[in-house]
Amino acid sequence: MIAVADQPDEHPLVHQALVYSSDAGFLAVAVPFCRDGLAAREKVLAVTTAANIALLTRALGDDAGEVEFVEAGGWYDAPGRTLAAYGRYLDAYRSAHPRVRVIGEPVWHGRTPLEEAEWTRYESVVNAAFAARPAWMLCAFDERAVPDRVVAGARRTHPGLLAGDGPRASADYVEPESYTGAADHDPLPPPPPGAAALRFDGDLHRVRRHVRTTAERLGLSRALTDRLLLTVNEVAANAVEHGGGHGDLAIWADGRAVVCDVSDPGKLTAVLPGYLPPGPTALRGHGLWVVRQLCDLLEVRSDLAGTRFRLHLIRD
Repeated sequence: MIAVADQPDEHPLVHQALVYSSDAGFLAVAVPFCRDGLAAREKVLAVTTAANIALLTRALGDDAGEVEFVEAGGWYDAPGRTLAAYGRYLDAYRSAHPRVRVIGEPVWHGRTPLEEAEWTRYESVVNAAFAARPAWMLCAFDERAVPDRVVAGARRTHPGLLAGDGPRASADYVEPESYTGAADHDPLPPPPPGAAALRFDGDLHRVRRHVRTTAERLGLSRALTDRLLLTVNEVAANAVEHGGGHGDLAIWADGRAVVCDVSDPGKLTAVLPGYLPPGPTALRGHGLWVVRQLCDLLEVRSDLAGTRFRLHLIRD
């Protein structure tokens, strides 16, 4: 058995990265992590690859029946939705268990550079989203399968690292409020020629008509059209209320996705816009939270010239 962390009581969340390069290296940490949790009567969840689920099941023997296993592909579908899923899971078991332990292994294969950047940001946001939760989240990174840049990002987004010889602090860790990805300060490229553009003011009915007409022209399904309408309406309403009362909209198809830009002259002040669910009595912040639940990806740029939201929704 290995000592996997030193856990001060005043910091309920432990968020560590497990960087491994062999099946044995994965099991050397994951098996005692699970067994120690079960011995402490903690809820244990493993969201990982099918291959690692099989490895853990064999290695844990009878204890495997006490661990909940979920294949990562369906769980890690969109950063905002994954944060919400973990939040619901932690809340569901917090009253019956002293803590929830999670082995999480995001899907990196086949991700575009944009998707890699947003999933790395997700890892950073975990530290803020679940700071007050009694949770131990161990995120696994297989060096045989993920790019070096992803592993480097893990060291910036996880306060601790865990290996077979025990835990240590990550010297590269950056607090989520200060974390910025490589492209954060690069302006988003302009919409392509032919994008369906609209300058709007307070008439959101006109915005919705434009979205629906464009969705029909692009051949979007009813379900995707409805999601697009909801997301664009939320962001456009935000622009009208907080961004100077007007904005610009552009919609276009990009491979498997439909993409929509909403820009306005206002300056966004939220540090983690839409990542953290608003409290039950909060008067603001619900819109962007909803947008992150409905979108597959959301890019945000804000400077003195204004704010641009770029929404990506994958076609059905």
